[in-house]
Amino acid sequence: MSDWARQRFRAVLPEGDFDGVKLDVVPTADEQFGDYQCNAAMAVAKRVRLPPREVAQRLLADGALPDGVARAEIAGPGFINFHLDDAALARRLEAMQADPRIGVPTPGEGRTVILDYSSPNIAKPMHIGHIRSTVIGNALDRLHRYLGYRVIADNHLGDWGTQFGILILGYRRFLDADALAADPIAELERLYVKSYERSKEDEAWLNEARAELVKLQQGDAENLALWRRFVELSLGEFEKIYRRLDVRFDLHRGESFYNAQLPGVIERLRALGLAEESEGALVVKLDEENLPLCIVRKSDGGFNYTTTDLATVISRAEEFAPDAVIYVTDERQQLHFKQFFAVARRMGISTRLVHVWFGLMRLPEGTFSTRQGNVIKLERLLDEAEARALAIVKESSPGMDDAQQREVARAVGIGAVKYADLSQNPQSLVTFTWDKALALDGNSAPYLQYAHARIASVRDKYAEQFPGRDFRDAPIVLTEPVEKRLARRLVRFPGVVDRAAHAYKPNMLCEYLFDLAQIYSTFYQTVPFLKAEDDVRESRVRLCDLTARVLRQGLALLGIETPERI
Repeated sequence: MSDWARQRFRAVLPEGDFDGVKLDVVPTADEQFGDYQCNAAMAVAKRVRLPPREVAQRLLADGALPDGVARAEIAGPGFINFHLDDAALARRLEAMQADPRIGVPTPGEGRTVILDYSSPNIAKPMHIGHIRSTVIGNALDRLHRYLGYRVIADNHLGDWGTQFGILILGYRRFLDADALAADPIAELERLYVKSYERSKEDEAWLNEARAELVKLQQGDAENLALWRRFVELSLGEFEKIYRRLDVRFDLHRGESFYNAQLPGVIERLRALGLAEESEGALVVKLDEENLPLCIVRKSDGGFNYTTTDLATVISRAEEFAPDAVIYVTDERQQLHFKQFFAVARRMGISTRLVHVWFGLMRLPEGTFSTRQGNVIKLERLLDEAEARALAIVKESSPGMDDAQQREVARAVGIGAVKYADLSQNPQSLVTFTWDKALALDGNSAPYLQYAHARIASVRDKYAEQFPGRDFRDAPIVLTEPVEKRLARRLVRFPGVVDRAAHAYKPNMLCEYLFDLAQIYSTFYQTVPFLKAEDDVRESRVRLCDLTARVLRQGLALLGIETPERI
């Protein structure tokens, strides 16, 4: 419909300059105003110096309407509201049901995006603070892949820096080999903390740690071997978490991968006349962008995150020629990315760079704090989620065998943790509570999973009562208001997937799925299904089936499983 609007505006107002004007048709927020609306007449009116209602009237003057629209009307100063034709709507639902992709197009074909997300630090456990980058990043990964993009998911690990001198020294002096074998990350973390505390009290120890770092940076064989061991052990532990979350990466390239390229970045900045000395450091002034100056080499000669990120994006541009690089990090890094993007543009990087930042997650009593000792390890959070979900499953399905109960609890528990995050606007601060995450009657993953399971039972009962019949043989007929309302929600699915991906907001898909499940619940409670007359029965089971497919695919795009039974 948006394509129709763009063509119509240009046809009826050929003299108009529409650059920068969104000539889109979007779903209405309130059903009383129709199914879709176009609000562009107001913006176009300013360009062509006509009243907005006259612009809208010209658009509809010859009675031309988009395919599948029964009528259009002008409201207020120039809003155009569209009402879908029921018969055309039914045919569109049938086409969606026949399509393995449920009507979702692939606009990303031939285009590459790099998604940089999760990015934990080596030798430190993943904690609840890592959950947002990991699940938001993975949802955007899945959404873009489904839209046809070539996605390169890169876990940009924190695997280089001053902390490794302290860790190497601690490893040599305090290692408990049995503890390392039992829990590698916990032991590495203990060694670092013990060595770090010693360095604050003992200057000789600090100097020795610095010497170990220099040896590592200069390629000392023993220290490099230790560092590689730290990375290997950490990746092994991280992978256990990623497997539980069903998260996969195409690359695990940490900061160390680009270390040798950092001097070249500095040389390039100098050659372009972008960098200058300031109090012993090398900086790029960003006055034109109204940003503070950006340090690219510290006064002690060391490099920082900006230097590494510049080397990384240069390498990515050369190797993959991406259309975009999307970085998913918390809100505290907003200034860094504004500066880094500004410097990259000045260096000639034309790739579109996007920072998807998110608010922090907290407990009801406050934000997570290492100092306060309330940081929850991610592994413990997932264990707790599965345990709580198992109690729910045992109560709701006592006849299910133990192995199946545990498998369903895994899907429900992990899904609950993911959805509790993804259902929030990424930029909001999230207060995590178990009651809300695992609720069976609210905007939660278990509620949507349960809705899907109920629909699966309808299909099973139909197959039992009408063996040999295929409900898809009957046409979809929309007669009841609740049927039409459900149908109108179903046809919005392709557009929601596209908007959620390109707005970088998985919560838009969550809101849609929750709304769809609520409308389905009303549909299920309002009209007869299996007791309806022939063809009407099949039509309604088709609507059930399509609703289940949309819920299943939508949740899959969020990384959430849909068990057939709960």
